[in-house]
This record gives sequence, structure tokens and C-alpha cells, in this order.
Amino acid sequence: MATQTLAERTEILRPAGITPLLTTSQLMALYGVSNWTVNEWVKGGCPLEPTAFRGRRFDLDKVRDWMAEQAPAAA
Repeated sequence: MATQTLAERTEILRPAGITPLLTTSQLMALYGVSNWTVNEWVKGGCPLEPTAFRGRRFDLDKVRDWMAEQAPAAA
């Protein structure tokens, strides 16, 4: 099975109304930050998606919206 990029997975799932959720490691890799930084984001209100299992999942669109809201506060 070929590996798909996040953009490819998003396009495949979009017609069904499904958004792929990212793990903490995937979010760290996407933004080039450490686990500590992601933990600080969560403490600061970064949105998490509920899961039926252990671990955090992030909806990238909601994280991007949250980050955009934080930008004016940092400026």
C-alpha cells in the first residue's frame, strides 16, 4: 500500500465529510515543534478531538483556526 500525504487523505475523505485527525507526533512534525510545545498549546486551549482510546487527536483545521486567533495576542 502506498503512503498518502495528509493532503491526499484529506481530499479522499472530504466527500464523506470526514477530516483526518493528527496525532501529537504528526502535529509536532507538521509545525516543527517539540512535545513540550504541543503540551503548552493544549494547556493554552488548543482544541482536542475526543477519542475512544488513549492519546490525543487534533483536527488540523481547528488547530489552524485556534492558532490564527492566538496570533493577534502575540503581536
